[in-house]
Amino acid sequence: MEKKPFVTREKLEEIAAAVPTPFHIYDERGIRENARALRAAFAWNPGFREYFAVKAEPNPVIMQVLREEGCGSDCSSMTELMLARAVGNDGHLTMFSSNETPAEEYAFAAKMGAIINFDDLTMVDYYQKNVGPFPKTMCCRFNPGGIFTVSNGIMDNPGDAKYGMTREQLFEAFAKMKAGGVEHFGIHSFLVSNSITNDYYPMLARLLFQLAVEAKEKVGVHVAFVNLSGGIGIPYRPDQQANDIFAIGEGVRKAFEEILVPAGMGDVSIFTELGRFMTGPYGALVTRAVHEKHIMKEYIGVDACACNLMRPAMYGAYHHITVMGKENAPADHVYDVVGSLCENNDKFAIDRHLPKIDIGDLIYIHDTGAHGFSMGYNYNGKLRSAEVLLKEDGSFELIRRAETPADYFATFDKLSVYKKLFI
Repeated sequence: MEKKPFVTREKLEEIAAAVPTPFHIYDERGIRENARALRAAFAWNPGFREYFAVKAEPNPVIMQVLREEGCGSDCSSMTELMLARAVGNDGHLTMFSSNETPAEEYAFAAKMGAIINFDDLTMVDYYQKNVGPFPKTMCCRFNPGGIFTVSNGIMDNPGDAKYGMTREQLFEAFAKMKAGGVEHFGIHSFLVSNSITNDYYPMLARLLFQLAVEAKEKVGVHVAFVNLSGGIGIPYRPDQQANDIFAIGEGVRKAFEEILVPAGMGDVSIFTELGRFMTGPYGALVTRAVHEKHIMKEYIGVDACACNLMRPAMYGAYHHITVMGKENAPADHVYDVVGSLCENNDKFAIDRHLPKIDIGDLIYIHDTGAHGFSMGYNYNGKLRSAEVLLKEDGSFELIRRAETPADYFATFDKLSVYKKLFI
């Protein structure tokens, strides 16, 4: 699919005059339209809810936009729970899916009424001992082990994942939880990351629906919901085809009608916990070319670095690049596009064919709306960038200011040291 920026060069120059590069920018219209498409694709299920994966983009303004479109929050830490609560996602509007979880985080989740998702059988006794009685509604995470395949292709290896319980452990957990007063149960599983196929959710749904029927028959529990978690990916490369969310929703519906309805379980709600799919394509890292270097290779140095977007450095991930204002120019130069970290993997692109880049050109790095800003860090004393929302009416809003040196030094616990830094 063709990769086009959702904002013009002229608009970015206007924003950059007020918010210096680098910054992440998000498209409110695109996020809202995508959320509505997801909801429409699963409208056949009355209890459907998307729980946005907060780890993908932990900004309360973005979370509020999604809340207005009917989305809850999927949280995995205390601070993410706090964010969810701050935007009004109390109660069952939040799922708490964590692992190696401290008791105080479970207690906080319980206090705000979130649906708690146990990752391990040992957490059942741990919760009762360290937190207290179970809520009426709870969930367990399932790991089938082995290799997960779709259409004869290997998608991932759940057997090597640290998450979830075996089938037998899940049934044992359900029995203990039932004895402890839980009345409504959920089954959750996450087996594949960034799948570019319409087959993944329907295949996963069949697996979990069959497990739900078995849980009802063997343990006698009421399975209230099945949470398909995340895993629906986005096309980072121009030659990749985007997933069809309506085909995915229809595939899940067919599995629902074939497995759950005959078992008398037509009241089961479907939940999702998408992050990348919800916001990934609707965010970009905007940076500016500040240096060029000509040695064994041609380098373009930009004012962003891996601290602003670590996926290429960490995973070798591809992010498409547009040189703003040169969208139609021939890509007749080959560059490594690099940041300023003292690390040789600080590269946004390697041997990338691009138009000629001049110092001062705005560089638009696509698909950073999920796991872009959120994976930022402060190595080399680098400071996290600002975040900007391009609003539906064409205006823009600063939704997170850039960090300052004062922010970086604020955690030093000796005030005298802190003061000396600014003398």
